[in-house]
Amino acid sequence: MNALPAIAEGFSRWIDSVAGTVVTLLGSLASPRVVEFVEDENGEFVLRMIGEQIAGASSAGERIRIADGQIVNAVPDSMATALSGSRVELMLQPGRFLFQPLELPGRAAEFLDGIVRTQIDRLTPWSATDSAFGWSQPAVAGTDRIIVTIAATALALVTPYVQAIAGVGAHSIAVFTSLPEMGSGAVAIKVLGERAPGVLDIGRIRRALVNILVAAGVTAGAAVGASAVIGARLDARQDELATQIGSLRAAAGTSRDAGLGSVADARRTLERRKHDAPSSVIVLETLSQILPDHTYVTELRIEDDKLRLAGVTRDAPSLIGLIEQSARFTGATFFAPTTRSPSDPGERFHIEAHIQPLVSPRS
Repeated sequence: MNALPAIAEGFSRWIDSVAGTVVTLLGSLASPRVVEFVEDENGEFVLRMIGEQIAGASSAGERIRIADGQIVNAVPDSMATALSGSRVELMLQPGRFLFQPLELPGRAAEFLDGIVRTQIDRLTPWSATDSAFGWSQPAVAGTDRIIVTIAATALALVTPYVQAIAGVGAHSIAVFTSLPEMGSGAVAIKVLGERAPGVLDIGRIRRALVNILVAAGVTAGAAVGASAVIGARLDARQDELATQIGSLRAAAGTSRDAGLGSVADARRTLERRKHDAPSSVIVLETLSQILPDHTYVTELRIEDDKLRLAGVTRDAPSLIGLIEQSARFTGATFFAPTTRSPSDPGERFHIEAHIQPLVSPRS
């Protein structure tokens, strides 16, 4: 199994998704006043105000041009006042974007954010971190099938416009486009949401999240080390107390045979607990033997006696039978929808099963 690279890639995409969610939540705290920048066929932007108005500011008709990350012509004072602290919605022409359809199972509608993010580098020339992307509302494509249209472009193309608008004091900036065949009345597709001062927010938040996780890992490692030291001391103290109890029992007339029997019972109990607890090493070894070569595990969790697997395979239903045939696992089932797209090498599966305990030693 080639699990480690897939796990690292999945972790990176998860961090990107969390960072994007944080930026979106921050952007939702913006002022209710909204200013639209709508790009026309000539590359100029028409400014329109929505909602709360500013005295002296026109609600429509102002035109500006943006080049090299700056607003070329002067912004009227009234409009500059309106832009300060406002939420700006930047509508770019569809010609700046690459549109790709993506067909999915109907149940995948609940997981579109994660699915689209993992498909960006397969459907477009850019990775999820180097692109601005969004998707249309799902449309029915057949029995229990849906289709969405992904709009994507290079982040470097969008960045100059966002920087120029952030420079006039906008509180937050959201970038939209529309499907080319739908015309001006089409439902907008959001491809980027940024909180001023600009496009570096996601990068900073991503680094902060990574630092937090690293710090948490170090803290957890220290806690495990401290737990081991404390556990060793407690074991030593427990042995000492057991010795004292044995001495007291002997002094009170407890027979030596009864004392030995009690110690033997305790040892058998500890041995039984050791064999009842699932072994991660044995679970990994068993999986490596039963899973076929075309199966790639991207996530593996062991919680008490339950195993959870996620990954990509050519034949997801067959994995249930393979896992059930192993004496190590029972009750194998899918705990999330199995998805597949034309660009995937196989089906994305999510399986859970119960881990059978080791055979207890004879008494």
